[in-house]
Amino acid sequence: MVKAAVLGAAGGIGQPLSLLLKISPLVDELSLYDVVNSPGVAADLSHIATPAETKGFLAADDGLEKALTGCDIVVIPAGIPRKPGMTRQDLFTINAGIVRTLIQGVAKFCPKAYVLIISNPVNSTVPIAVETLKEAGVFDAKKVFGVTTLDVVRASTFTAAVTGEVDPRKITIPVVGGHSGETIVPLLSAATPAVSIPEDKYAALIKRIQFGGDEVVQAKAGAGSATLSMAYAGFRFAEAVLKAHKGEKNIVEPAFVYLPGVPGGQEVQAAIGGQLEYFAVPIELGTEGVAKATNPIPNVTEAEKKLLEVAYTGLADNIKNGIAFAQEKAVAEKEQAK
Repeated sequence: MVKAAVLGAAGGIGQPLSLLLKISPLVDELSLYDVVNSPGVAADLSHIATPAETKGFLAADDGLEKALTGCDIVVIPAGIPRKPGMTRQDLFTINAGIVRTLIQGVAKFCPKAYVLIISNPVNSTVPIAVETLKEAGVFDAKKVFGVTTLDVVRASTFTAAVTGEVDPRKITIPVVGGHSGETIVPLLSAATPAVSIPEDKYAALIKRIQFGGDEVVQAKAGAGSATLSMAYAGFRFAEAVLKAHKGEKNIVEPAFVYLPGVPGGQEVQAAIGGQLEYFAVPIELGTEGVAKATNPIPNVTEAEKKLLEVAYTGLADNIKNGIAFAQEKAVAEKEQAK
């Protein structure tokens, strides 16, 4: 029996993500939590003829505890979406507190669950989650993921548009670094099968992959951000985690992880200069989460090296912000408790 929870289930990402989980044969029980409307979303989904029992919870009446107790996997898209003119830092200020509160719930009520963080900015919210779980004494690096799958989905889709490939799913491109702007580094040189990008289209393709989210925000004219594609990407990663948990082999997906705590992580950390503790790389998944972080860095081109150098700088600041936020909040709560 697998119990899955979506925290932020009534939002633009949460609803389609919950729909995909409801129709998945890998989920037996689906628990939906949000500050508004989650019982309605659950009631709506419960009419779909699949085995997964679906329930919705609000914050009142210990809703978070009820939603999380017994969960095997928790997917967190909670938070506000990015709007036109909003920076990742603006987003961080609001979403950081939301994520920390939800992770405190995970630490209390399902500390052994897989935790999949979608809430932006992922480069900072994942370190917040890690610090919060460390504080509670229940951190397992192999089970905490920043979901960066949308970056590889976009890389395949946009590259196929350039190369003329009809089915983007036939192209796999490693995307490393982080999950925002210039911290996103597509390694086109490592594409499978190999791709040939005309020199005059290379820079535009890289930029489109890095800033694909802006394309959606602008197209929606202030009415939202990338919700449907992110829901698909979040489900794809959740499905991969659950398949690996059930014993399926050779499952590799990208994720933003805490390198010192996962197999292969130290090799990746050394390859990127040893300074960053968090980085997105292709992850081989196993029955307990991360089986191995793979290192695609050694064979990069000179152009990709330049992209990586920019990413390192941006990531360092993002990670620092997340850690500082979590630690400051922890100190403040201890002072209040005295």
